[in-house]
Amino acid sequence: MSQAPAPTTVPHHVAIIMDGNGRWAKQRGLPRLEGHRRGVETVRTTTFAARDLGVKMLTLYAFSVENWKRPQDEVGGLMGLLEYYLKKELETFIRDRVRLRTIGRTEEMPSSIQKLLRTTMEETRHFNDYTLVLALNYGARTEMVDAARAYAAAVAAGKEKLNDGSWATFSRYLYTADMPDPDLVIRTSGEARMSNFLLMQAAYAEFVFTPVLWPDFTKADLAAAIADYNRRERRFGLTSEQLKAPTAAK
Repeated sequence: MSQAPAPTTVPHHVAIIMDGNGRWAKQRGLPRLEGHRRGVETVRTTTFAARDLGVKMLTLYAFSVENWKRPQDEVGGLMGLLEYYLKKELETFIRDRVRLRTIGRTEEMPSSIQKLLRTTMEETRHFNDYTLVLALNYGARTEMVDAARAYAAAVAAGKEKLNDGSWATFSRYLYTADMPDPDLVIRTSGEARMSNFLLMQAAYAEFVFTPVLWPDFTKADLAAAIADYNRRERRFGLTSEQLKAPTAAK
């Protein structure tokens, strides 16, 4: 008798560093902005591919604090694509019950985008089955600075005690305070670095680095990353024997 396949564990929260738009365009002799445009299409397909595969929360690294240093025509093009995406997807998010939220210093984004974000988040805030998180004007180091400032202000106001230096307390001041940590972090394009993305939250995440450029990333690539995740043993500082002991004791 053949052995039944092991059950698949779907990561609750997947975070993706979307990389390779520029190289995708360069390989085809196209402008960089065309690579970004195709990348926006992949955002849409991946959003629903993740939900179809059972993921409950998807965080996409859409625009970093460092991205403002890019050529101004490229930054302007990226802002235009983001505005187009938000306008186009609002009805889809409502129809398919996708909750949108953001992390990062979104108050520094163009006012038109801030307005679209507020509208979309307000219209979708009651949905709780699936959440899309856009990291916009985000950087993990910036997040730490903002969290430390907010925590210090809370201590000064008597809302927190300075000697309560636990991670559980401090993490309430992160952008991600009410979000679960990512279980799986994927980076496309073959690069193997974090690029200032969810550095503290991903402390115990599993990582998958794929050579696929972001515009070419498909549902099959996402499923392959989840399959890779399932081959890992997540110990969280424990030993394999400790993980197996409760099961063995039953």
